[in-house]
Amino acid sequence: MGGAGRRHQPVSHSGQVAGFRSVFAEREFRWLWAAGVQSQLGDQLARVALSVLVFERTASTLLTATVYALTFLPAVLGGLLLGGLADRYPRRRVLIGCDVVRAVLLAAMAAPGTPLLVVGALVFLATLVGAPFKAAEPALIADIFRDHRYLPALGVRTATYQASQLVGFAVGGVAVAAVGPRAVLAIDAVTFAVSAVVLRCCLRQRPAARTPGPRAREPGSSEILGGLRVVVADRRLRLLLGLAWLAGLWVIPEGLAAPYAAELGAGPAGVGWLLAANPAGNVVGALLLSRWVPPALRAKWLGPLAVFAGLPLMLCAISPGLVLTVALWAVAGGCSAYQVQLIAEYMAAVPAARRGQAVGLASAGLLAAQGIGLLAGGALAQAWAVGPTIAVAGAAGTLLAFWLAIGRARVGYPATV
Repeated sequence: MGGAGRRHQPVSHSGQVAGFRSVFAEREFRWLWAAGVQSQLGDQLARVALSVLVFERTASTLLTATVYALTFLPAVLGGLLLGGLADRYPRRRVLIGCDVVRAVLLAAMAAPGTPLLVVGALVFLATLVGAPFKAAEPALIADIFRDHRYLPALGVRTATYQASQLVGFAVGGVAVAAVGPRAVLAIDAVTFAVSAVVLRCCLRQRPAARTPGPRAREPGSSEILGGLRVVVADRRLRLLLGLAWLAGLWVIPEGLAAPYAAELGAGPAGVGWLLAANPAGNVVGALLLSRWVPPALRAKWLGPLAVFAGLPLMLCAISPGLVLTVALWAVAGGCSAYQVQLIAEYMAAVPAARRGQAVGLASAGLLAAQGIGLLAGGALAQAWAVGPTIAVAGAAGTLLAFWLAIGRARVGYPATV
């Protein structure tokens, strides 16, 4: 962590715990947050709509699952190849450009008569274009907040994302039934257009993080290598990435919610409760951690929270019943809110000129870990049993988290971030 990078990092002063009121007092953040809320909600509605649209057209579970996966997996490639755009170009411009392109792609999906193969290609492109947006947004938040308000701002964004998932999935089926899947896709297109207008009018222009010049126009492979060099050279960053990518194990219960509910005799309603448990716990955990816990304690609690995130899942080996399982998954989700502190430390340790690429790499690895975790969990549950598979995922995550947390403690905790 060189001095050049640290001069511009968001650092908490005097160990203060910033309130959410102070975060929303910043006009730019208010508009960035509002634009993100409505477009994220539209995205969740669109995921439901796509699943319904494809299943209605094909009656194929495999094709439905494949198109649903296309709303996640291309972001791995996009994070690697396009994350650096958030450093090479002004971040406001990147955000607006991504929103405009996605609005056009969603409108094309919503058009009557669009062939299913074309819909799949458009979903791929829309997800790919979303990757630089996800790299630029936290980097821009770091530009807006260079003080103790940075982590509460991230906490608000994390909680908002989880809440949008809950609301979107809850009302998505109702919305599709009411107006049809193509109309819901059109609504999502409108949310991206609205977001682009809001960001264009309400965010101030900032220069690119990297000074234009020969190296600012590096080819994609050099961009990736540049971001990799930053991460590989810093042990703290490597350990933080390892803790972040444990989400590949924490997501396994979500992928097995339907068969686990069937094992418990809970039915479709039970699936909904199980799917809602983890994000609900995460919302509460993120808000409490970022608002009420002092910065010094947040840094010390990161490792223990990561370790404890897997412990409740281990009890699924004895099939404790629906109510207790929902409570256990909610506790696991609350502990996994350690990711809020992790993101803050990660961003503070990366030079400002490489934040976009570093976030892109982290996001790509996170999505890849989740995909691998879901595939591995599904295969193990198919060959063995669902409850024990979830328990194994929790145990493996706890052991890995313990090892990574010990390494992070030896590196030393950062200053108040």
